[in-house]
Parts: sequence; C-alpha cells; structure tokens
Amino acid sequence: MRILFTGGSGKAGRVVVRYLMEQGHRVLNVDKVPLDLPGLDNLNADITDSGQMFNALSAYAGFDELEPGTGVPEFDAVVHFAAVPRILMAPDNETYRVNVMGTYNVMEAATKLGIRKIIFASSETTYGICFADGMRKPEYIPLDEEHPVVPEDSYAMSKVVNEVTGRSFHQRTGADIYGIRINNVIAPEQYETDFPTWLVNPDMRRRNFFAYIDARDLGQIVDLCLQKDGLGFQIFNASNDDHSVAMTTSDLIERYYADVPLKRQMGPEETFYSNRKAQEMLGFRQQHSWRNYVDDPRN
Repeated sequence: MRILFTGGSGKAGRVVVRYLMEQGHRVLNVDKVPLDLPGLDNLNADITDSGQMFNALSAYAGFDELEPGTGVPEFDAVVHFAAVPRILMAPDNETYRVNVMGTYNVMEAATKLGIRKIIFASSETTYGICFADGMRKPEYIPLDEEHPVVPEDSYAMSKVVNEVTGRSFHQRTGADIYGIRINNVIAPEQYETDFPTWLVNPDMRRRNFFAYIDARDLGQIVDLCLQKDGLGFQIFNASNDDHSVAMTTSDLIERYYADVPLKRQMGPEETFYSNRKAQEMLGFRQQHSWRNYVDDPRN
C-alpha cells in the first residue's frame, strides 16, 4: 500500500514505520523532523495547517513517481500519529490545539480527497488513570474499549475529542476509521534500560495499568488495521498480553485492585489493559513479550 504516515519520526512512529516498510508498504513520513531510514520518503509539514495537509495528501512521495507520467498516485491509507505526545511538554492549551486541530485537518483532507482508510493514534490516557490528579482506579478490570473515558488533562481530552472526530468523519463519508488506544510504548532498547527496574517496582507502573505495548507489536496492529476493511469506525486497545511487572494477576489485584469489580476471570499473567478485541477482530498475536529479553527476577 501507499501510505502517508504523520509523526513517523517519534518514538513509536519510527519503529512502526520500519515495520510497515518491512511488510512491503511504501511510506511517506510527514513530520517536522525527517527520519533517516533507507527507502523512506520524508516531507516536512505541519499538521495544524490545513492547506499543508491537503497538499501533503495529494503530493508525490518521491522523484521516482514522476517517471510514469501518469500524474500523482493516490494514497491508499493514512496513519496519523503526529501529536504533542503527553502533558508537561507544551502548555496545556497548545497540547490541546495541536492534537485536536491536527487530527481534524488530517481527517478532513484525507476524506475529501477520497482516501477510504484512516488509522489514528488514540491513547490509554483517555480512561483517566494515567494523568489523574492523585490516585484513580478503573471502574472494572480488565479495561476494555467499553470502559468510560473520563479524562481530566489536556492530552487525554484531546484524544477523546479525536475519537469523536473520527466517528463523525466515518458517519459523513463511510470511510474506515480505526483509532488505537495505545498503551505505554516500549522501544526495543527499553528492555535493557528500564524493565529491570520496573519488574521489581510495580508502583512505577500503576498509572499504565501495569501494561505495555512493544513498538513492533504496535506496528503489527497498525498493519492488521490496514489489511482489515469494512469495520467502519472502531476503537482498539493496544497492549501486550502480559503485565510489565514480575507479579501475577492475582497478586496485583490483591495489592492494587481489591475493591475494583472483576468483569471476567483473567489469566495468571494477563494484562489489565485488555487487547482481546484486537485479537478477535484483527487477529493480533503478540511477538515481543518482555520475557523474551529480560530475565524474570522470580526465577
């Protein structure tokens, strides 16, 4: 597929872009900072500028596309990751503005240009736990996509608005628009640098539901979304199958969630950030558990 990817130079984007290219897709990375990756095309553009998004989505991806003499090829899909990636990086109103208007501009341009597949990055923060003021617990576990979204910060608010925007553009155009509520993204090098500490300090992982998503497994989810047509508007949690700490499900429940209703029985190592919908509807199967890279301190 010929894909326009916004935000491909970021922590998650750079790994997902590489994964998509390895699957044979052609990718144009739209970002303010180019990504140096062999075979990747880059375009410096600002998602908050509507004109730039219309231009980017109707542009050549590289000089080779001039050769056939048949005009600008059409993009098959848009993957939209570009954003201010969390709170406390920019003023709250700027975080909200960039994320909300950027997403609107990308979706408007894509749908008006006839692109029928949009995949966008939503967030675990929409559930209101990650950036809560003080301690907040889920209303039930495991968290699935039906759990209420209750944000109180500018970043999570922007992601909830983006989901509404996606639903609205689907309603208007009939395009397939899939949002991915991405859990804490783990780059491959973090298994060595961060996981040894996290595994034995579960308090550090409470705000992430003790969960994680390997960036390469996130790439798989994005690719599966690209392959899957006809789902309309959908939201998918993105996480790995297991916890990011060296404790069992029952021990974590006893320590942190004893007063939280259990929606269904869970496996002994099963993530509280349910990825069951992605497994059942997309066929996701994790490939990169932390256990492949880090020794379990319990052994």
